[in-house]
Amino acid sequence: MVQYAWISGLTAALLALFLSAPIAVPAEMRTQSFMKVGAVTSQPIGHYEFCRTYKSECNIRTRPAAPPHVTDAGWQVIRDINTAVNLTIKPVTDLELYGKDEVWAYPVTAGDCEDFVLLKRKKLMERGFSPADLLVTVVRKPDGEGHAVLTLRTSAGDFILDNLEDAVKPWTDTPYRYLKRQASFNTGKWVSIENGAEVLVGSVGN
Repeated sequence: MVQYAWISGLTAALLALFLSAPIAVPAEMRTQSFMKVGAVTSQPIGHYEFCRTYKSECNIRTRPAAPPHVTDAGWQVIRDINTAVNLTIKPVTDLELYGKDEVWAYPVTAGDCEDFVLLKRKKLMERGFSPADLLVTVVRKPDGEGHAVLTLRTSAGDFILDNLEDAVKPWTDTPYRYLKRQASFNTGKWVSIENGAEVLVGSVGN
C-alpha cells in the first residue's frame, strides 16, 4: 500500500480505498505510457502568483516514489470529479472574469482552463490522492493556443483530466504538445517534458 506521511485520519482511510496493491485496471486505462520529464524549468507566472496566495500548497516536498496503483473505486472517483467540475464550472477567459490575463484561482461558478485544473486537483487531494501524483501541466493545442490540464500519475501510466473532455484519457491519446508540468517532488517547482512533441506527432498520425 502506498502511504504518505502527511496523510492521517479520514484522509488515510480514503487513500487506502483508492490506492492499493496491484488491481485490475479498466481496459481503457491500460497504457503504461509515461511522460519523460527533464530539468527544472520556469514556473508559469500565473502559478507563481497563485503560490503567493496559497503558500502551503506550493511548498509540499515528497520523496521520489513510483506512481501508485489505483483501484476501481479510485478510478470512479477520478472520473466523477473530472465530469462534475466540467459540468458545474462555466468556461470563461481571465480577461472576461478579472479584466486581465493569467489569473490562477479556485473557481466558484466560472473560470478558465487553469482554474478547472486547480479545482480538480484540490478535490482529488481531499479524497486522499497525493499532490505528487496530481500535476498541473501546460500544453499547446493543435491550433497553437496554450492550455492547461491535470496529469494524474499512476502505475498504469500518465492520464489527463481536461475541461475540454469528460473522458479521462492516457496522455498519448490527446492532441496536445506537452511542454512542462509541476514537479512530483516539489509542488512549487516545474519540470520540462522531453517527449511531449512525440505524442503530438503520434496523435496527428492516428
